[in-house]
Amino acid sequence: MGRRGVLVAEALCVVLGCSITRILSEQGCEATIVATNATGPFCNATRDEIGTCWPSSEASRVVIRPCPDRFNGVQYDTSKSVYRECMADATWARRSNYSLCEAIILSKRNSQHYKVALVVNYLGHCVSLLALMTAFTIFWCLRRSIRCLRNAIHWNLMTTFILRNATWFLLQLIDLSTQERNEPWCCIIITIFNYFQVTNFFWMFVEGCYLHTAIVMTYSTDKLRKWIFICIGWVIPAPIIIIWAMVKLHFEDEKCWFGKTPGKYIDYIYQGPIILVLLINFIFLFNIVTILMTKLRASTTSETIQYRKAVKATLVLLPLLGITYMLFFVNPGEDEISQVIFLYVNSFLMSFQGFFVSVFYCFLNGEVRSAIRKRWHRWLDNHAIRARVTRAMSIPTSPTRISFHSFKRTTSV
Repeated sequence: MGRRGVLVAEALCVVLGCSITRILSEQGCEATIVATNATGPFCNATRDEIGTCWPSSEASRVVIRPCPDRFNGVQYDTSKSVYRECMADATWARRSNYSLCEAIILSKRNSQHYKVALVVNYLGHCVSLLALMTAFTIFWCLRRSIRCLRNAIHWNLMTTFILRNATWFLLQLIDLSTQERNEPWCCIIITIFNYFQVTNFFWMFVEGCYLHTAIVMTYSTDKLRKWIFICIGWVIPAPIIIIWAMVKLHFEDEKCWFGKTPGKYIDYIYQGPIILVLLINFIFLFNIVTILMTKLRASTTSETIQYRKAVKATLVLLPLLGITYMLFFVNPGEDEISQVIFLYVNSFLMSFQGFFVSVFYCFLNGEVRSAIRKRWHRWLDNHAIRARVTRAMSIPTSPTRISFHSFKRTTSV
């Protein structure tokens, strides 16, 4: 079988899960690699599910092959090696050892871009976490002054951002060796992270539902119930992640549940609802901007000011509804410049999204700022009253002194 047949077999392997096409792949492997002249029992040439070709080898021998050049659209360092054992009974080990294979996001010449993007990620998550905790504290202190459903939704959304960002830092503690050992604690961390990630997107969906109901449907928000949104944001993601964890434990319990095995789509158990939420929020955003543009055209302001307001409103809604995550669906292509731009833009938007949400919906929130001013003025007034009372208490009692001197003068007369 020629090279074209091998490529067709590999393509079918990706689609069908390497079950029907395994025979074709093995034939292509035998045609590509010359078998060793083994006198005793030996393992037949074969191709594993990743696509690596293993030549005929003697029993009780470890075979070394270079890492694949590309897998699932990701380029890997071929200078690294992958290992597989031909066991004593002349059968291949069930799995090959790909632990040393490293993904190459960019070329070695421009690998500094990846390091800079990693720094941007750390910086963005730190800044976002600090801003989110500050915003959370403000909402907590003003919870009685700004008590309304809209601000309660903002508060819950910021809570999910805080929890997701905090567990993101825990994920950075999991190295390749820990993944290879498949430690239980790292599986727990990735499960918790995925739960907070799903709740984060579901609360973005709640934000979209609230805005769409208030602006497009012109439905009275007073009739909306907080407990319904709490069930959507916090309760519904729980069974999704529980099902994902149980399926992962039984069918793909390896490498701390990171990554995907070819032919298996277990991660879509929770990624599917996230994609659905983003698509629905995109429809919400389109309807909201359409209504906004219609109202602006009906106003007496100039056309430039109208478009400026529309663009501003759209940019403010993008991080709130999570529309920026739809950029991850874009394929940057093979061009290295496109990959660099894609890497930087996604690293910035993903890590700083919590910061943008805090700024737009807490620090620049008119209701929050008004409540802070009222509390500040009230504190100043109380402080001024205390200062006047303190000064009054510190002055000697003048009536007593006057009575004493007048009594003394009267006595001398």
